[in-house]
Amino acid sequence: MTDSAAGELRGCTAVITGASRGIGRETALKLAEQGVQLVLIARASPDFSRLSDELSRSATTIAAVLANRGDVERTADVVEARIGVPDIVVNNAGAFHIGPLHEISLDDFERSLDVNVLSPFVLARAFLPGMRSRRSGHILTIGSVADRNIFPENAAYAASKFGLRALHEVLRLETRGSGVRTTLISPGPVDTRLWDPINPDSREGYAPRKAMLDPNAVADAIMFALTRPKHVNIEELRLSRS
Repeated sequence: MTDSAAGELRGCTAVITGASRGIGRETALKLAEQGVQLVLIARASPDFSRLSDELSRSATTIAAVLANRGDVERTADVVEARIGVPDIVVNNAGAFHIGPLHEISLDDFERSLDVNVLSPFVLARAFLPGMRSRRSGHILTIGSVADRNIFPENAAYAASKFGLRALHEVLRLETRGSGVRTTLISPGPVDTRLWDPINPDSREGYAPRKAMLDPNAVADAIMFALTRPKHVNIEELRLSRS
């Protein structure tokens, strides 16, 4: 990233969901380095508390359960009360439930939709009018290889990520020419603790963790999209391990 591009971020405000670890944490650290004022959203956890302490000078934290519609709506209200309409929104939080379709519980399927589709919709809906009014803003959506490809045991995750990609596509068309930028970043498997209960190294058909992307690589892609000239919109980036 060039100095001039970094300078464009200094003084901006950004909201990051799923900020306590993985892609969200790495993105928060990179944006803080560039002088961005952050509002970080995640479930209450020791990881989130540590990140809050680490970024205490440049970040406000909001503990929320994004599977709960009331929490998402409350969070949007709190963000606007604290910083107004943010310059950047990174919809990163995700729920990942795998298993044969007939074994996935209705609760897990619904939670996948609530976290992966509903919460990005609520946040975009809350902040988009203000972004359009001032003719600036950037909404980044973190998709997945599963937003375009189908895998066994992925009924809940693929359904939600396909829906998320569709949401991004509609948003992209509706904001074209408005000054608001929208980006979908869709990585292949990323080595985060999301995989801990699944242990992909011991499951047939899953990439071993050593062959996955590092969260820092996805955060770099986010920074690339954010630091393009204002007249350039990166509509979609798809990442894989080389």
